[in-house]
Amino acid sequence: MRDISRARFLGMAAAVGGAAVLPAAGRAGAAAGRHGLSYRGVVYEVGEGETPGTAWSPARMRADIRVIAHDLHASAVKVTGDGVERLTSTAEAAAERGLNVWLEPTLADVPQRDILDHLAQTGRFAERLRRQGAGVHFSVGCEFMLFVPGIVPGATVQERVENLLSGNFDPVRTARLLRRFTARAAAVGRSVFHGTMTYAAAEDEDVDWSLFDLVGIDYYAYFHRRSDYVRDLSKYTRFGKPLAITEFGCCTFKGAPEQGGMGWNVVDDTKNPPEIKGDLVRSEHTQAAYLTDVLSAFESMNLYAAMAYTFVTPDAPHRRKRRLDLDMASYSIVKSIKDDPRDPASDWHWEPKESFHALARRYARPVRADLSGGQTAAGAPSVA
Repeated sequence: MRDISRARFLGMAAAVGGAAVLPAAGRAGAAAGRHGLSYRGVVYEVGEGETPGTAWSPARMRADIRVIAHDLHASAVKVTGDGVERLTSTAEAAAERGLNVWLEPTLADVPQRDILDHLAQTGRFAERLRRQGAGVHFSVGCEFMLFVPGIVPGATVQERVENLLSGNFDPVRTARLLRRFTARAAAVGRSVFHGTMTYAAAEDEDVDWSLFDLVGIDYYAYFHRRSDYVRDLSKYTRFGKPLAITEFGCCTFKGAPEQGGMGWNVVDDTKNPPEIKGDLVRSEHTQAAYLTDVLSAFESMNLYAAMAYTFVTPDAPHRRKRRLDLDMASYSIVKSIKDDPRDPASDWHWEPKESFHALARRYARPVRADLSGGQTAAGAPSVA
């Protein structure tokens, strides 16, 4: 399953249409005393890949982390995926480069007890890293409604998505089960990690944010005006907690921002090799403009963090032939390129897209100091 599936399923969850929206409550979560984002970063995924050649590699990972820190000018990286060794090795490499690590285990389609055990193992490492002096945030997971069996009917993510879209679920029961598992995950997280903790929710998930230090939202909405983003995001600032955008982004074709989390759905996987559907036009400029536009909205609200989704998607390579250019359906800010496009087993490399350069320019800007004693260029405010 291609790495862009994370955003695919997020978009499908949003398409279900608010089956389990948490009622607005709580005091205002204003970021008083801060100017702009505390953490500006990118998502880095550590999946197995579709082939051995596109799987996570320690050498590639270390090179990518260096680029994220020094060329993208990110102050943070969200390390997400499954496999405790992949997660912890990547988090350690990021910490060594001075990045603030947002560590997020996302094991899926296994029994809940296995997901919680995987969470505990990762959280123990996050706590050791934090005690060693690294900047660490810990997320107990993302979009449980989709990735955790037993909340929505279906043995796999794909089956659960189909049941959500067809209405084959009980919204009240789903909301209750989601809250129950989220509470279990939060309890496990608190038992092993003693720093700042959050959860990366789909936009319409019912979450008890009193369990966490930060509200975390995977955000793929599209509006024409920045003021509309501000209005839309305000519903997440009413829980008395700082708001972190744990994912944001779009694909790489004209019209992709309007597709949001459904931008993946332009590939015909029944073809061999897979092909781009229709007459889409590749546009790195469209992707870059969306990322910087929505980032401006986040900055104007003084949100806590924003993580662009995603750094690289090895299994969606860029090709010159439009119909074979799977990178058009990728949310990554670099394009993966086969060294020999005619050979499926060929090695590959990546090259930066316009979105990489656009984010690098924005991330390189110094954080504005707050003379009232809040955010400074050297750090971020406490959320304790």
